[in-house]
Formats: sequence, C-alpha cells, structure tokens
Amino acid sequence: MSAFTPAFTTTPPPLRDVIAQFNLRADKSLGQHFLLEPGLLGRIAAAAGDLTGLNVVEIGPGPGGLTRALLETGAAHVTAIEYDPRAAAAIAALAALSPRLTILQGDAMQSDIPALVPAPRAIVANLPYNIGTPLLIRWLHEAAAYSSLTLMFQLEVAERIAAAPDTSAYGRISVLSQWLCEVSMQMHIPASAFAPPPKVDSALVRLVPHAVQPSGVEIRAMERLTAAAFGQRRKMLRGSLKGLGGEALLEAAGIEPTRRAETLSVAEFETLMRLLLKREANQG
Repeated sequence: MSAFTPAFTTTPPPLRDVIAQFNLRADKSLGQHFLLEPGLLGRIAAAAGDLTGLNVVEIGPGPGGLTRALLETGAAHVTAIEYDPRAAAAIAALAALSPRLTILQGDAMQSDIPALVPAPRAIVANLPYNIGTPLLIRWLHEAAAYSSLTLMFQLEVAERIAAAPDTSAYGRISVLSQWLCEVSMQMHIPASAFAPPPKVDSALVRLVPHAVQPSGVEIRAMERLTAAAFGQRRKMLRGSLKGLGGEALLEAAGIEPTRRAETLSVAEFETLMRLLLKREANQG
C-alpha cells in the first residue's frame, strides 16, 4: 500500500477522550502505562526506521497513541494485539476509521505472530513491564521472521539487553540479543512521560536480526550455556561450566578457566556453544 494512503478517514478523537469514554484507567496488574504526547509517539515510530511496505505488529496498544503514530508512517498495515477488553474496544473504534488497522484481542504471549501477520513484518511496541522480557525471548527464537523489533522496556531491562561485556548489566539476555540481532539503544523516556507515571524510567531498544540466523538447536544450546555461566556470576567459568565440560571445554576454546562469565564476548560464547554441541554429538 502506498505510503501516501491517509491514516484515517476522519480525525480520531483526542486520546484523553478515548480513555474517558472506554474507562481506560491503567491496570497495574497488566503493567499498563500510557503514552499520550503526540510528538513523543511520533519519535518512537520514527525510531523504528523505514516501515514502508511492512506489516507492523503492536503489542498492548492501550488507547491507541502509538497506533496512530504508526499509521502515519508508510507501513502497509498495522495489527494491534490487545489483552485488555476495554482497550480492545477503544482500539476497535480507531480501526473503524482506518482500513490499514486490524485489532486482535488476545494474549501476546500465546500469539503466533508469524502465522497471524504476513511477511515482511516488524514489531513496534510499548511493552507491558510484566511480560516484556519473556516476549523478547520468544521473538528472539523466531528472529528470522522479523525485519526489526523496536521495543520499549523499563530502563534497567533495556540496559541489560544492550550491555557490553565487563559491565554489571551484561548477562544472559545481553548475549542472546546481541548474538541474534544488531542492538541499539534509541532513546530514554522519563517516567513523567507516562500516564500514570511508573516508578522507573523506560528506554526504547531497536533490534535488527542478523541476516543469517542460527538453528533452533544452536539457540537452545546457547541458552543452556549462558544459564550455566551466569547462574553463579561470582564463580570462575571452570566452576560454573563444570556440568557442561568445564576446563576441557574452556581449553578447547582458548579461554582461561579463571575468567568469569561477564568478561566473555558474544563471539567467545558462540565458540563455546559450538564446541559444546560438538562435544555432545561425539558423546552421543
């Protein structure tokens, strides 16, 4: 669909009116915090890069602020997945004003996005805090299905995703994310930008999957490896990896057994993962 297709057939009502009409008081149990400022929402949509021709998926649209900004881009279509029936009703009213918007009421954790939305597809979302990390891990397992993932997390989680080795924030999610994607921190968003404001600031992270993706077997091996390595951060690798081959595995990789997990680069973890799979194949 052309990038010049109008976003709406008529002007939608102000977001605060939508919140009042559909009784959209933020539900803490659902991790809801709404963004209402159009300028900020436009910058978030722009941070997702060129969406022209892509089928964009949004998770937890709430009253539809980011949805509106996404419809102003060249996205071919926007599919919003909303768990809260109140918000689903609110966003359905918005869908009535745009043929480029589809609403799916359901649980994003149970949604098979590649089966629901045709390629090429991208995800752009202000994720509920309580399911942000599990959703990311799920999508990383199917990273080849997406052109990009532009996701808002609480700041601490975003910093872990983008963390460099030898920092306190570097851990399992850092390695998995950066192994599978090019990761970049896009913007910091203060708590005061949300209604109601959460107790912590947020940040927007963009992940662009690498052109060549590992197999499912390799991903699962990397998860086992990083779980063992970071499970006891204070331990030397010869101790934390003892159950996976310990010093023999580290020697084969040319890695000092006295090092700790947070000092290893993503490339070193990949080397260990491949040696681990080779070792297990030989034992089998």
